[in-house]
Amino acid sequence: MEKRKLSFWEIWNMSFGFLGIQMGFALQNANASRILQIFGADVHELSWFWIIAPLMGLIVQPIIGHYSDKTWGRFGRRKPFFLVGAILASVGLILMPQANIFISILPALWVGAGMLMIMDASFNIAMEPFRALVGDNLRTDQRTAGFSIQTSLIGFGAVIGSALPYVLTKYFHVSNSTVPGSVPLNLTLSFIIGAAVLIGSILVTLFTTKEYSPEELSNFEDPQSEVDVPSEEKSKLSDIFTDFAKMPTTMRQLSWVQFFSWFGLFGMWVFTTPAIAHHIYGLPLSDTSSQQYQDAGDWVGILFGVYNLVSAIIALFFLPYIAKKIGRKSTHAVSLIIGGIGLISIYFMPNEDWVVLPMILVGVAWASILAMPYAILAGSIAPKKMGVYMGIFNFFVVIPQIVNALIGGPIVKYLYNGDAIYALITSGVSFLIAALLVYKVKDVDDTIQKS
Repeated sequence: MEKRKLSFWEIWNMSFGFLGIQMGFALQNANASRILQIFGADVHELSWFWIIAPLMGLIVQPIIGHYSDKTWGRFGRRKPFFLVGAILASVGLILMPQANIFISILPALWVGAGMLMIMDASFNIAMEPFRALVGDNLRTDQRTAGFSIQTSLIGFGAVIGSALPYVLTKYFHVSNSTVPGSVPLNLTLSFIIGAAVLIGSILVTLFTTKEYSPEELSNFEDPQSEVDVPSEEKSKLSDIFTDFAKMPTTMRQLSWVQFFSWFGLFGMWVFTTPAIAHHIYGLPLSDTSSQQYQDAGDWVGILFGVYNLVSAIIALFFLPYIAKKIGRKSTHAVSLIIGGIGLISIYFMPNEDWVVLPMILVGVAWASILAMPYAILAGSIAPKKMGVYMGIFNFFVVIPQIVNALIGGPIVKYLYNGDAIYALITSGVSFLIAALLVYKVKDVDDTIQKS
């Protein structure tokens, strides 16, 4: 049997929930460092707080992948996890910028870090089944397009989330002024709007997407899969470790590409706000609460929106077609090189407006990072193991972030003398290393067109 070929709009609706997930994730990425600094965190401590994000992914995604592989009921296989994750993430979004209301119980910084943990765990509960759903529902010849459409929705959601605080202030006159220890109103309102959009977009996917039953999926075993799945064994959670040991060769090769890609991304997310504030705006390293610092933080939201918008356009209109012409591996390598050059070039930009140009280049890399590795990987995995292996693959997304979280802060403090711009240069170099490693990867069902 062969899976039904889905239309563009069926694939679009199937991934639409990612728009809300990424809107919330973008609000967190662009503003969590700023919020934590408002609540009292020093710049060299930021990466330690951010370790929560990859740690939650390391723990949550393989477990969710394992159980979603084994789940089937009236609500489907992956869809129950979408809804639970969205509800919990919305709670974290609403409460993180308002952590100071709990100051009579705990310091605001602790509460803010706790809400960051809830958000990250919940985003991971929702995200992993979305990756697996694309692998479940799409044929081999649609996988690149499916992950590219998913990436475009990620980009559109991230644009909205990243730009929302700036837009609320610029066009709706919502105040971005603050006093020490308090988050500006434009940020608080942005997080509340993000929570509402997250729930709404998840519901679109829930009501428009049909999942294949386990019986149907058993008839779609991919003959190119590198994973053998015993049909009679009773599954247990400890099988995650066995599956890890038996991971496909393609996954092992991609793991190094992912390590350096996500090491670089984590450094960018954590240190862009202080880097732009101090290197581009010329503010003192000790300034975390002035009006100029808030303006710099809002502008970082716009910059993050730029790279996400570019990624959405690249993924939707160009990535699948380029991959067909030159192959997924070459597409990914070139994209990472472009992104690495972009990050390094931020150091040389004369003012904040010019930083838009490097972020356009970063957007090219981001589009490929979110699509190409998963499209390459999906062809090497048996359908029955799609969820757990997508979860295990997340190890190679979160481990580099944990490493960066542990060493990034001390490096900025002691090696870079507190100047976060050098952390962005380090991220750019990391992208370039990832690009070189792409060529060692075996793509078992590459869709490159033969002449």
